[in-house]
Amino acid sequence: MPSIDHHAPGTPNWVDLNTPDLERARRFYGELFGWEFLVGPKEDAHYTMCLLGGRKVAGMSLKDPASPGRPYWALSFEAADTKALAARVVELGGKLVVPPTDASGLGTFASCVDPTGAGFNLWQSGKHQGAQVVREPGSMTWHEVNTRDGVRAKDFYAALFGLEPRKRDDMSYWALHLGDTPVAGVLQMGPMWPKDLPPHWMNSFAIADVDGAAEQVKRLGGHVHVPPTDSPFGRFCIVTDPAGAGFTLIHPT
Repeated sequence: MPSIDHHAPGTPNWVDLNTPDLERARRFYGELFGWEFLVGPKEDAHYTMCLLGGRKVAGMSLKDPASPGRPYWALSFEAADTKALAARVVELGGKLVVPPTDASGLGTFASCVDPTGAGFNLWQSGKHQGAQVVREPGSMTWHEVNTRDGVRAKDFYAALFGLEPRKRDDMSYWALHLGDTPVAGVLQMGPMWPKDLPPHWMNSFAIADVDGAAEQVKRLGGHVHVPPTDSPFGRFCIVTDPAGAGFTLIHPT
């Protein structure tokens, strides 16, 4: 299984689930992806590392009952300097939710919101270097921000992380490139999208059998919102887990 030891600054490096029920989440994702888990101690709110073949692929944290909003998968970007990037977020019109914070030597964290309203995190790696497996079945493979102002979003992320946005001719979509490599996307939400759906980052996980996985999601108590569909980038479906956190399953071409 291919592995990765570090992530380039300005690229997605980690996803973690914010959920009200860690035990149920472990059952769901363990069966769906074949993950094993390292559950942290009570003083760390039982923060859970998700493992694939013994290597870290994602995390899970317990959602504060007093915190508004639905459960979600949060995306982090590798930061060369979290403090400097957090200041740059504000300069570019975004907001800081959690200022740069040291995570006991594991890394330096900040939680942000882009100018269009989508949340994301900055993570300057220390002992924790982010996902150790990517683009393999059961691991993260693609990330795109769904927003109602695609132009502003693509300009923000390009300026923040030094990425080059390249527009696709056939849709309101920009791929954000680091050199020649696309690392994330920006999707303009149109009038067909639910009006109450806020801007957000959608995270995709690779899967070998999208159709079989969609049926498994339903059997495990989740929901399929977009059934298995072919696209130029692979067969995919959009689902939510039993607590309502959304993500995409894709068999990439």
